[in-house]
Amino acid sequence: MIDMQRQYTISEVSELTDYPPHVLRYYEKEFELDIPRNESNHRYYTYKEIELIQYIKSLQNKGFSNKQIKLIIKSPELIVDDNEETAITTIMPMEKLDINHLSQEISDNLHNILNEELKPLIDSKYNSNEQIILELKEEIENLRKEISSKERDVLICENAKLKMKIKEKSYETAELREELKRKENANKGFFKKLFKSKN
Repeated sequence: MIDMQRQYTISEVSELTDYPPHVLRYYEKEFELDIPRNESNHRYYTYKEIELIQYIKSLQNKGFSNKQIKLIIKSPELIVDDNEETAITTIMPMEKLDINHLSQEISDNLHNILNEELKPLIDSKYNSNEQIILELKEEIENLRKEISSKERDVLICENAKLKMKIKEKSYETAELREELKRKENANKGFFKKLFKSKN
């Protein structure tokens, strides 16, 4: 039983997890784990770090590669409950993996972003914005075709890339909105000055 209040040495964690100390040090770098250190700069492990190492071990036992495990650990969809059951929306056993459903879900999410975030910019008739949308649509279509033919680990990586692209495009959209507001405000200011000068 792990004491939630106690700090454990690397040797003690080695006994608890059946990983030799050199493997624990390697995994610290491999999975970018944030292992705390004391005033003497020695590693110590709390309940949280030990649970994470045991979770890594359970994923290895299920056949996941280190690359996949790293992605799972960093994934915001990861949910771990008190019974140590995992629900991972982006990763399922191969026999349950519905590539077409996942591909459609990604496509729908991106389609919604296009309609809600970027379509108003097209309507404002800025040529540069139209070009961005056309490139994004083409890129989404290409990625969708690729997803349906990828293996599970590649699918996971592509899914993560799509999420990053969505974030990037959201930031671009926000910047474009700001630019649009600035131009509208500048135009208002110009017309105000123009009418004042006529009066």
